[in-house]
Amino acid sequence: MKLLAIDCAANLCAACVYDAVAGKELGRSVLDLGKGHAEHLMAVIDEALKAAGTDYAGLGAIAVSVGPGSFTGLRVGVSAARGLALALKIPAIGVTTLEALAAEAVTTFPGRAALAALDAGREEIHAAFYDEGSVLRYGPAVTTLSQAVAMAVDGSPVLAGTAATQVAVSAGRTFDIGPTFDIGPTGATADIAVYARLGAAQYADKKCQGEKPKPLYLRGADAKPQAGFILARQEN
Repeated sequence: MKLLAIDCAANLCAACVYDAVAGKELGRSVLDLGKGHAEHLMAVIDEALKAAGTDYAGLGAIAVSVGPGSFTGLRVGVSAARGLALALKIPAIGVTTLEALAAEAVTTFPGRAALAALDAGREEIHAAFYDEGSVLRYGPAVTTLSQAVAMAVDGSPVLAGTAATQVAVSAGRTFDIGPTFDIGPTGATADIAVYARLGAAQYADKKCQGEKPKPLYLRGADAKPQAGFILARQEN
């Protein structure tokens, strides 16, 4: 079974085709955009399909990053995945960025617990903790730096995500434990092949049946309507 993975959760606009039976990537396309995912995503997908030597008809499932991440990017990626899945009559599978970052970290440090932590601004961290068996034990949730540090000290996990170094440094200062933490990927999202692998695992475990992926927003959008521009309702 060939699976298409899509990631628009952060600065990257990425897609890859993955052979779930052989457990290997067949082709990919990745652009470092920052913005403009909607304008480029379909071309990126077409390039990945071409590199893999297949087409839409050859796909059996679609995996997509669902966040936390860019508010607009997540909507673009998830909408594309759901639309393609509907048209092709195949399942769409959601994979969180935190799960993907933790999984990528564990490939470097196998058999370890993992804490994925993303700097969300406003002194908040988006975090998820996975035990040695990669089972989710906490999150995804909004935490403070001190809460993330406590999880790191208690569980001795591999750290991943944009807040990984911050958590490690703060733990050392707070508990005087020195630089004892192993750190995995420190970006806002994982490699696209990780999303493909996790999506294929969900497909094999039949965890995606009947579910449609949706963006994971751990807090509301920053842009809100200004009360001063709201017109009063007129009664007839």
